[in-house]
Amino acid sequence: MKISIVTKSILVLSIAAGLAACNQNKGGEKAVATVAASSAKPEIVFINQDSIIAKYEYIKDMNKRLEAKGKSAQNDVNSRQQAIQREVAEYQKNAGNLSADQRATTEQRLQRKGQEFQQYQQNAGAQLQNEQFTEQSKLYDKLVEFTKAYAKEKGYKMVLTFQKGNTNMLYGDPNLDVTADVIKRLNDDYAKEKK
Repeated sequence: MKISIVTKSILVLSIAAGLAACNQNKGGEKAVATVAASSAKPEIVFINQDSIIAKYEYIKDMNKRLEAKGKSAQNDVNSRQQAIQREVAEYQKNAGNLSADQRATTEQRLQRKGQEFQQYQQNAGAQLQNEQFTEQSKLYDKLVEFTKAYAKEKGYKMVLTFQKGNTNMLYGDPNLDVTADVIKRLNDDYAKEKK
């Protein structure tokens, strides 16, 4: 029968506490418990997600790319909108000099341009959202693959994430926090990819 390391550790601690109580040796109890606890390797660790977001260079670069695409799309939309507004202003200024047919034709053309602009604006927003989703999916896959390999290498059975404000994990022993090592390795791997 296979017993997990955590179960073994609890069993060792219980036995040590029982022996210490029998021996009435309080100093010995602390020594045995400390040795047993320090020799057990954790099976479950956690990563601070906020730190990953703040310190992982891939995420910083991804955010810069998405921000640049967003600004470019917004500038393009603004430029098209201003062009239509100039045409409308020009029409309003000269409407009195146009015949009824010319006014009707111009108004229809401007209305069509307005509708085309709205469609273009919606498409640009949807395209930007799709790019964000694609980038976030790539990031997620990258983190999952890294974490699988990291857990296997370190012998962890589970790697949790912790994020401020997320009530799924309210506390984790700081000794189980592997965030700094994970960030260092992620950044090292990313630096190699960029070359």
